[in-house]
Amino acid sequence: MTSVLKRNNVSVIGNGSDVLLFAHGFGCDQKAWNYIKNFFINDYMLVLLDFVGAGKSDLSSYDPIKYSSLDGYATDIIEICDELGLKKAVFIGHSVSCMIGALASIKRPDIFKKLVFICPSPCYISKDNFESAFDQDTIDGLMEVMEEDYITWARATAPSIMNTQNGEGLANELSGSFCLIDPVIAKQFARVTFLSDNRKDLPLIPIANLTIQCSEDMLAPMSVGQYINENTPNNTLEVLKAHGHCPHMSHPNETVQILHAFLE
Repeated sequence: MTSVLKRNNVSVIGNGSDVLLFAHGFGCDQKAWNYIKNFFINDYMLVLLDFVGAGKSDLSSYDPIKYSSLDGYATDIIEICDELGLKKAVFIGHSVSCMIGALASIKRPDIFKKLVFICPSPCYISKDNFESAFDQDTIDGLMEVMEEDYITWARATAPSIMNTQNGEGLANELSGSFCLIDPVIAKQFARVTFLSDNRKDLPLIPIANLTIQCSEDMLAPMSVGQYINENTPNNTLEVLKAHGHCPHMSHPNETVQILHAFLE
């Protein structure tokens, strides 16, 4: 049986006693944090992981039933923390992993001290007076295109997610990351991501949390950040000048400045 740490290719680096746990978004792996991790490595212990199916995780551990909802990924976060004996860690998640961290904190608040949500969304479909990035028809079309040809979809979509204002290099890096994931796993993770609705979980989050919102983001528009802020206890909303969905990659200095203020 694969160990928890090998399953998720867990890396532990840094020199501090306080713990920062970094969880990447869809289509990425722990390398997405390379742009900001050196800002923290001297003062914190950093725990980085690859969700099963991403990066150098153990593909044989992928269970389509377990990972048919975000709860499966939240369980992995809890198991990693228990294996490392973590208490009062700061969870820093990007995109879909924000709600994964939220679910983990609801199940096990003892593990976490604070939560950081970078470009989060509790629901990607507009419904019930909730204004999100897409309507149901758009999501259905996106899923259909992805099912037909995931690689072509990934190469076409990644530049818009990164935002072309941030340069061709970063767009190509994100596109390459998307294409490294096993297409079967990627399609199921995408379906779980875009069809999840975690709005009801926001009021249950038991610890202080920060929402980092970009000024322009095709996946998590301003209305979503404001909704999270208004419906989550102890939430702080910070809006960056940054454009795109990956400010930890495209605008590391601005992102780090906000993170340092929240951590301190």
